[in-house]
Amino acid sequence: MTFEGRQDSTGSQGEEAPSRGWLDPGSLSTSEGTTALVHLYRGEVTRSNTWRSRLDATTNWAVVTTGIALSYAFGAADNTPVVILIVSLLVVLFLFIEARRYRYYELWTHRVRLLEMNFYSGLLSANFKPELGWAQEIVDTLQRPSFPIGLLEALGRRYRRNYALLFFILTLSWLAKIVIHPTSVESWSQFLERASVGPVPGWVILVGGVFFNAGLLALGLFTVGLRRTDAEVFDQAPRFYRRLWARVRAATTEALETDLGSFKPTRGGGRKLVFIISDETEAVSQPLMNELDRGVTLIKGQGMYSGKEHGILMCVVRSRQVEPLKEIVHQADPNAFVVISAAQDVRGEGFRPLEA
Repeated sequence: MTFEGRQDSTGSQGEEAPSRGWLDPGSLSTSEGTTALVHLYRGEVTRSNTWRSRLDATTNWAVVTTGIALSYAFGAADNTPVVILIVSLLVVLFLFIEARRYRYYELWTHRVRLLEMNFYSGLLSANFKPELGWAQEIVDTLQRPSFPIGLLEALGRRYRRNYALLFFILTLSWLAKIVIHPTSVESWSQFLERASVGPVPGWVILVGGVFFNAGLLALGLFTVGLRRTDAEVFDQAPRFYRRLWARVRAATTEALETDLGSFKPTRGGGRKLVFIISDETEAVSQPLMNELDRGVTLIKGQGMYSGKEHGILMCVVRSRQVEPLKEIVHQADPNAFVVISAAQDVRGEGFRPLEA
């Protein structure tokens, strides 16, 4: 961000010019603008640290509550295991509260990262070029604050990082209380009798626990691909797991028409409209038709900057064929330019019939 120097408040004829006001960036010198950004950075760091500590407080509540519940449940033979179930629901509440706080933390940290990436990096590197519009993005978050990440992403991340182990301990402790404390169960009917809560039969409690933990596990697994945040440090998963996750997403996108990485329905029934700009149209189109069994249309085009003529291949593929298409194009023409977008509605041969 650049700031113009101060201008004289009087015109050339001695007349007083309209006041620019302190809100106009043109009225700030470079040093004053830099000082203002530094103070903004310090303020946002302080706010992000405050909300970071609030996240830790919520986790501490969950840990302490879990410890108290387990101490009570195993403290005496007659103590009921129901307290473990109640505390499990309480920990869910703590998870929800922490996810909400995490979204606020992401808002303040998002501004900090914008300043670090585009302002301070420019001070330390002579050849650094900041992103276009970064200052306006900060202005937008100041004038119209909005959360950078969704609640689902926040819930999934906090669950994986802090709460998954707590729920595992609670579930294992409940089973241990039912099965071996104070004495071991001798039959399945005795297990269900111990698991019952008042008028609620044991099998209902057991089925509810299975669905409860399965839902939490699904939350943790299917939100792994949600990474809209720019303030977190993510460990790179091993290549095997990344490839496995990519295959799972591709398969479910085709079968369920929903991308499990974002929980967004795919438009057009999982079809993708592809434009391939290449000088090797024959080498690219033949594998697309033979290996993917997709029709390809050649369009003549001209680059406006270079004035050179190029071939534009247009085709529609299924979601599961996107990755093979990329490999085919890369092998035939590494310099090709590929545009892939969701198809709203595809009708014709090989797809839905064209209705009048």
